[in-house]
Amino acid sequence: METRILGNTGCRVSVIGLGGAEIGFEREDTGDDRIELLLNSLLDNGSNYIDTAECYADSEELIGMFIGHRRDEYFLATKIGHEVVAGAGPEWSIPQLEATIDRGLKRLRTDSVDLLQLHTCSLDELKKGDVIEVLRRARDAGKTRFIGYSGDNEAAMYSVQCGAFDTLQTSFSLLDQGARKGLLDEAKRRGVGVILKRPTSNAMLGADAPWSDYSKPYFERAQAISWPDFRGLTPREISLRYTLAFPFAVMITGTRNPEHFLENIAIAEKGPLPADMIAEINAAFDAADPGWRTES
Repeated sequence: METRILGNTGCRVSVIGLGGAEIGFEREDTGDDRIELLLNSLLDNGSNYIDTAECYADSEELIGMFIGHRRDEYFLATKIGHEVVAGAGPEWSIPQLEATIDRGLKRLRTDSVDLLQLHTCSLDELKKGDVIEVLRRARDAGKTRFIGYSGDNEAAMYSVQCGAFDTLQTSFSLLDQGARKGLLDEAKRRGVGVILKRPTSNAMLGADAPWSDYSKPYFERAQAISWPDFRGLTPREISLRYTLAFPFAVMITGTRNPEHFLENIAIAEKGPLPADMIAEINAAFDAADPGWRTES
C-alpha cells in the first residue's frame, strides 16, 4: 500500500487507516471474532494506522485485546475530551483529561501511544491553552510521541496556525470540500500532518436515504449537487479515489467488516481519479455550495 510521511513527525503511515468507532459501538452485533479478524488482517495487508477515542465505547479495549501484542507494527492514535471518567472532574477540565489519558493507555495495553489528540473541543477552549498544556505534559511524560487536534472549520485552522500541534484530523470528502479551500494547503505549508476522516461521507453518495440524523447533511448535499459523469465507477471508489488526490498523510475509514476494509485497500491501490474528473467534481460542488460547514 502507498505510504506517506505524516507532516514533520517523520513517521510513514499507510494512506488507508482504520477509524475505530464502529468496532466499539457495534461490538455486540459484530462479534469479537470478526473484530479480531479485522484488526489483524489490516496489519497483515499493509495498513499501519489505527485511530480510536475514549468515547468510542469498547474500541480502545478491543484494540489492546486483539493487537496489543503487535504494538510495534502500527501507528496508534487516540482522542480525548468527551467521555467522562467518574469523579475526575467536568468535561475538558485538566484532571478529567489526565485521567482519560491514563485510562486509555490501560485499555490499549501500552505504555504510550504515537498520537494523542483533542477531540473536537471548541475554538474558545483551544485559545485558553489549558487543554493543549495537558497534551504537552503527557508528551513530556512519555505517554505520547506526538500531539494533535481533531476538528473542523475555524478551530481546525487555528490548530494549524497556532503552532502547538503535530497533526490535524479533519473531515474531507467530495461532499465536504471546505478543507480544500485553504486548510489543507496551510497544513502542508506548516508541516502539520493531516489525517482525513469521513472520506466516504458516511456512504451517502448514491444512497437512497440517510441512515441516521448524523448522515442526513451529507445525504442532502448529495441530492443538491449536479454530478458529472462518474464513468461507471462505484460511489465508494469515486469517494476514496477523489480524496487520494489531495495533500494528506492518511485517511481513516470506519468499518467493522474485514472484507470492506480490504476492498478499500484495493481501491486505494488504483490511485487518485484523473485530474479532469477531480476538477469536474470540484466545480459541481462549488456550483451548489451555499456556504456549507462541516458538522463535527
